[in-house]
Amino acid sequence: MADPLDTTFQALADPTRRAILTMLLEDDMAVTDVAEPFDMSLAAISKHLTILTRAGLIQQEKRGRVKWCKLDPDALKAASVWMQGFGQFEPVNLDAFERFLAAELPPDP
Repeated sequence: MADPLDTTFQALADPTRRAILTMLLEDDMAVTDVAEPFDMSLAAISKHLTILTRAGLIQQEKRGRVKWCKLDPDALKAASVWMQGFGQFEPVNLDAFERFLAAELPPDP
């Protein structure tokens, strides 16, 4: 069985799926409404939605004849906690690092 974090990050790796999640931040949406802004088939959007559902990032439910998607509010909690673990490190100042390397390394012959 895949690690849940792996599944989450694989789902987030695609820009279309990230855009879908952003849309669902506003409100629940019918699948056809989710598909509307994208230049791809409904089948392609359905594949993206399946991946997001399997990752636990969204939930899909049928209301009458319409399939609706909604964001799972706790879906990114584990990924967020994992990423916060890296907050203990200071951001790297690349300009200062380049100056350090220039001072420490011998010039090219």
